[in-house]
Amino acid sequence: VQLVESGGGLVQAGGSLRLSCRASGAILSVFNSVAMGWYRQAPGEQRELVAQIFADKSTKYIDSVKGRFIIIRDNSKRTVYLQMDNLQPEDTGVYYCNREGDGQEWAWGQGAQVTVPS
Repeated sequence: VQLVESGGGLVQAGGSLRLSCRASGAILSVFNSVAMGWYRQAPGEQRELVAQIFADKSTKYIDSVKGRFIIIRDNSKRTVYLQMDNLQPEDTGVYYCNREGDGQEWAWGQGAQVTVPS
């Protein structure tokens, strides 16, 4: 499986971006059944999980992004999205997606750079 993230960019504080992540080569039945997560790696920091979407499409977010980020999945496209609104400088980082919660992560993609100048 190849994870391909896209949609990053430079945006002013208060702006929005929509990230996409396609799990190319994933077996549809497997993709349908796994939780997916969006992770963020800020400069000089470890990668952290910011949003999760489970097989039943329920979601979970870290406190700092609640009310601003929405994670969505389109199983038919093997794609997960992260709608990010009211972006802030602390949201700056490289965003990655991956299978989450079962210890069987796929190889990490190249990520999508999000930059929000202070």
